[in-house]
Amino acid sequence: MKSFDAIIIGGGHNGLVAAGLLARAGKRVVLLEASGSVGGGARTREFHAGYRASGLAHIVNRLAPEVVQELGLDPSLFTADLAPTVVLDADRGPAILRGAYGESLDGVSPAEAQAFGRMRAKLMMQAGILGRFLGKRPPRPGEAGLSELFDLGMTGLSLIGKGREEARDFARMALMNVADIADEYLTDDRLKALIAFDAVLGIHLGPRSPTSLLGLYYRLTGSALGARGGQFLPKGGMGSLAAALERAARARGAEIRVDAPVSRILSDRGRVLGVTLAGGEEIKAGLIVSAIHPVATLRNLVAPGEIDTHLSMSLKHVRSKGDAAKLHLALAKTPEFKGVSATDLKGRLVIARSVRHVEEAFNPCKYGEFSRDPVMEITLPSLADPSFAPAGGAVLSAVVQYAPYDLREGWEVGKPEFMAAIMAALERHAPGIGDAVVASELLTPVDIERQYRMPGGHWHHGELQVDQLLLNRPTFGVSGYDTPLEGLYLASAGSHPGGGISGLPGRNAARHILSRRAA
Repeated sequence: MKSFDAIIIGGGHNGLVAAGLLARAGKRVVLLEASGSVGGGARTREFHAGYRASGLAHIVNRLAPEVVQELGLDPSLFTADLAPTVVLDADRGPAILRGAYGESLDGVSPAEAQAFGRMRAKLMMQAGILGRFLGKRPPRPGEAGLSELFDLGMTGLSLIGKGREEARDFARMALMNVADIADEYLTDDRLKALIAFDAVLGIHLGPRSPTSLLGLYYRLTGSALGARGGQFLPKGGMGSLAAALERAARARGAEIRVDAPVSRILSDRGRVLGVTLAGGEEIKAGLIVSAIHPVATLRNLVAPGEIDTHLSMSLKHVRSKGDAAKLHLALAKTPEFKGVSATDLKGRLVIARSVRHVEEAFNPCKYGEFSRDPVMEITLPSLADPSFAPAGGAVLSAVVQYAPYDLREGWEVGKPEFMAAIMAALERHAPGIGDAVVASELLTPVDIERQYRMPGGHWHHGELQVDQLLLNRPTFGVSGYDTPLEGLYLASAGSHPGGGISGLPGRNAARHILSRRAA
């Protein structure tokens, strides 16, 4: 039986971050990945002969700078420019946000640009207050030490320092719906639609759902290329980031094994001993970090007697059924979108006409039906990296909402109809795109579950809603990365602070483990 100081289960980006940081601290680390390559939802893969795309995530907008610095990631990854966001409108033409989430705007009136600037400043300030909690273990009642109390105090002081009116506004807005905030500041439906779309992307909420503004706050806590609210498309796709994290972990001494699915976490009297692989091999370690879905970890890998009834019941109530599908199109040529320049095609394109459009796209999902007028986020990664497609060809990658995991008619029946609705939406903005399609791949939440081993097909490993955040992520009993099983820690997107390619769950868990072991 091989022996290590630490075993990492799962080679997604959070697992790679945790492996790198623990190895950097001198731990003998082995990372076990069930599939044939690391990267999880950030893998780049060929979906049709000669055409490649980032599997799930396709744009960098929240990679934590602490992760970049502490793992010494290759600076060449970050030589891109901030990508614009283009809100498509077939009739009026696009509204274009440049810089870090609309530092400047094209295609809107000067008055609307000023109004957006005021709203942006307010949201950035408020998101910054909430962002203080993302890079740390979530505070837990009765367990807060001096460091946690200091952080809470500094957060309160920073808010008070903004003035009484700002403090009042923060209390008023924090749990509001994003549609009301859009109406409060803006008149242009394209800009309203954008913030509504960004607030609910990947979440089972509509823009008029209470607390939906939290989703936009969460987005604006992220940064790219040193700019909060910024975004870029890396050359080589998201797989280049996964490869950089893998190189960083290996360089620090971590061993990485693929095609090594874990079938059981071994334990005795409340303490981990190691793991058993699907082929029967056992590996010994007194420290295990699980960077796969927390419910899958605690209900499928841990012996039933190690988890008490209360925790077992609470895990059943973790909501983790996806609403977003992923589309890849292999195209014979680069599509032309109405009113969008060749330069701006290298950014992010959003199809969302209005708050009403986003809300009406959400409504069928509540009843197990897909949207027949979907909203979506589109990138053309072959423009950032021509190797993604054959000469003259192109790749389109899109996140499409809403596509419920539990489709009433079943996805075998529903997928062709949903695909037709998506193509109709694309055709309105890029006439003739259908004639250029060489091949297509549509991953519904059911496909995502199967292909990426994500229960429910939810790429955040759990809803990003107020009752599943901070000390309730994934559920109160295991919200601080610890579990009832001594030596077992959680570090996936299902833990604090949540999903997106940030690396923070892996980093936070590793730092917490090292602080405990040093105490």
